Amino acid sequence: MFSVLRPHRLKLALLLLAANLGLILHLASGELKPIAEWVWLDILGEGGSALLALVWLGLVLKSRPAGRVTNYLVLGLGCIFFSWWIDSLDEFIRLPDSITWDHWLESGPMPVGMILLTLGIYHWHREQLAINGQMEKRERLFREHRLFDKLTPLGGADFLKHELSASLEDTRRRQQPLSLLALDLDNFTAINQRFGHGEGDAVLQAVSQLLVLNLRRQDLLCRLAGDRFVVLLPDTGESQARRLALELEISVRSLAHKTRQHGERLQLVASTAVVMAFDESADALLKRLNLALAQSRTTLAKSA
Repeated sequence: MFSVLRPHRLKLALLLLAANLGLILHLASGELKPIAEWVWLDILGEGGSALLALVWLGLVLKSRPAGRVTNYLVLGLGCIFFSWWIDSLDEFIRLPDSITWDHWLESGPMPVGMILLTLGIYHWHREQLAINGQMEKRERLFREHRLFDKLTPLGGADFLKHELSASLEDTRRRQQPLSLLALDLDNFTAINQRFGHGEGDAVLQAVSQLLVLNLRRQDLLCRLAGDRFVVLLPDTGESQARRLALELEISVRSLAHKTRQHGERLQLVASTAVVMAFDESADALLKRLNLALAQSRTTLAKSA
């Protein structure tokens, strides 16, 4: 609790000082009323309101981080508490009729506190709208978790098709190029057979991280199936996409992945294929990409 109050020590100290100065000023200027003159309904109303303001103040400090919004709320509630506190002192201390400053102390802080509290609530409202927007995005992402690969985790085939369809529409509207890049790991089955599927999973995780590091911010990497990765390249022509494909091949070949069992370095090799989108559907484009990758692997096998 004390760690929560630490950033607000100065404001709380000033509030405590102001409340005590108001009490001392009343005691020095007036005289205590006998109990018979106490109006219990006013004491409960005004004193209870001051107590509730302190409770609200404590809840705000406990539930919110330090910042501009919290400062508005704390200062506003502090002014409101002070106004009710001074008002409740009149129920116990009788001041001479010639004194008028007590009316200023009772009434002055209240509108100031209401204005500050209103500003705090307004900014809190805007802050909450932003938080709700982020929570809605996270909830939508959580509800669509089935679209993501659990191993890597990258977008899966369904997520790729969804994003590809949206990108194709955007590409047609803006008349900008769009390319797809496929990457397969060569002889990946041999890794699973020799070292086990656990090691194969580790290889896929390492490769996915490597590919992400070698892609641009606007590129979207997905795991289509098994050891096949597909990259959606917006605003990218075929020649530029082929250069990116070559860079990815080199990065995979240079990956120093060592097995967890004996520490042998696995020499990884990747095959790639690139296609540029035309006026076609996402399924047709992916089919053309798979054919291009199959042809690329066939060509490499014949040359070997």
